[in-house]
Amino acid sequence: MEIKKVGVIGLGTMGSGIAQASAEAGYETLGREINLEYLNKGMKIIEDSLNRGVAKGKYDKSYKDEVMTRIRGTTDINELHDCDLIIEAVSENLELKKDLFRKLDQICQGKTIFATNTSSFSIGELAVCTARVEKFVGMHFFNPVQVMKLVEVVKSLRVSNETIDTAFNYALSIKKKPILVKDYPSFVVNILLNVYFVEAIRLVEQGIASVEDIDLAMKLGCGYPMGPFTLMDFAGLDVFVSAFDYCYSAYKDKKYAPPLLLRKMVQLGYLGRKTGKGFYDYSTDPPQAMNLNI
Repeated sequence: MEIKKVGVIGLGTMGSGIAQASAEAGYETLGREINLEYLNKGMKIIEDSLNRGVAKGKYDKSYKDEVMTRIRGTTDINELHDCDLIIEAVSENLELKKDLFRKLDQICQGKTIFATNTSSFSIGELAVCTARVEKFVGMHFFNPVQVMKLVEVVKSLRVSNETIDTAFNYALSIKKKPILVKDYPSFVVNILLNVYFVEAIRLVEQGIASVEDIDLAMKLGCGYPMGPFTLMDFAGLDVFVSAFDYCYSAYKDKKYAPPLLLRKMVQLGYLGRKTGKGFYDYSTDPPQAMNLNI
């Protein structure tokens, strides 16, 4: 199936990157947010990203202006009705996503392919909320989308080969590298990372090493660009609690269970960078590790 118009629902960190990549690849792109405040923030994220590219000499201002002409924002979900591909990138909340896809199924043309950027939820569980299970696919992008090349294309039991081929071709067209993954919760990357993050937190809980030293160990010992705690703070600790809970409920394996420390931090509002405090306190420069005797 040929893709001409792409809809992106949710213009936060992930959705804005997906919308930018689509527009840069030449697609007419429609970004939808729940209100004007979030829409303006999302569009600004895209423009700021392109401006940084201009400042670094990656491309000139005329390129940036051309890309922005291909992106339009809306708060009206009904405007997505004629998109060929819709990629959902809203908060990692299962019921929120299910409700969204039920609405989209009533609004969109029969040809429209639905894709979800979920990092952990079952694609089949989301697909059956619609009458187009064969046109429903997982497309898990990685943050920051503008930099990270991987897309996990997740195949449920009932999705058509045509839909998978279309998802692969779209990913390639926006200069990403797709891999095919069966529909198992958390897919490939996150099923491995979940254990990594959980064990890092447990090392702190048990007093074996500090947050700073574990981050430093993974950067200098394994060559990672950032340690587990810096990365968790960047993505949001509430996102990890949700992902760990879902993964544990699916596999019933204690290695995926959210550590008590992480759950207590989220209950206290320590969600990472977005709240100013997580494993690190971001009110200082450089950020200082928090006292986690909670």
